[in-house]
Amino acid sequence: MVISASKTNRTSLAIGWEAAKANAVPAFILQGAMLALLIAYYLSPACADLLNRLAHYKEQHGLVFVVVAAILAGAIVPELFVIIFFQRGCPGARNLRNLLFTIPTWGIDGILVDLMYRLNALWFGDVVTVSVVIAKILVDQLGYNPFLAAPLEVLVYEWKNEGFSWKSVRRALTWDHYRDKIVPTLLATWAVWGPLMAIIYSLPYPLQFPLFSIALTFWVLLLTYMTNRFAGKIEADAPPALSVATRN
Repeated sequence: MVISASKTNRTSLAIGWEAAKANAVPAFILQGAMLALLIAYYLSPACADLLNRLAHYKEQHGLVFVVVAAILAGAIVPELFVIIFFQRGCPGARNLRNLLFTIPTWGIDGILVDLMYRLNALWFGDVVTVSVVIAKILVDQLGYNPFLAAPLEVLVYEWKNEGFSWKSVRRALTWDHYRDKIVPTLLATWAVWGPLMAIIYSLPYPLQFPLFSIALTFWVLLLTYMTNRFAGKIEADAPPALSVATRN
């Protein structure tokens, strides 16, 4: 039993490492771009004014902005990317089926993320200090992520990959599933989102969700890579965008 568990644990860690390694370059590019945006916000009045306008627009439209931004970033843009670069600009029925799944999935995810940002601002205040930023990151990455976000996101994608079988839902409630599927997903998540959360929480609260939605597009590609890797649909070292184009 001990040998078997150890082997499974190594496999889980290996999958997480493979995903993080496969996405290292785009992750660094995304993190660099977000860091540049953060620096520009505090050093460039023009950039600050532009981002503050975006934040004001988000505050004006509230939940509508949250849902629309999450759907665009998590569903529409990735599917358009697949159509343009992997289907030679020719949409098909499969794209529509994908959107019927991803639009509600990421719309709900956007609502949950915005709620977490609101609660963090309520608990720790809308201030940017080292202690507050660290506290928000810990709540995000060690609370919301391992107990809610990662299990739910992996579950819904596995549910889709397995033909919407309820057997996958029952399996998701076991420790073996958490160890084998959620743990590697968390490792890949932390490698990407740890630095991004430091950047996002270093901005005022009204800007946090708009900046999150920019980064969300990349995360969808990474998550799709992970879940399709689990389903055995692609090779472990395949680029994340290729998994989006993989046939169901």
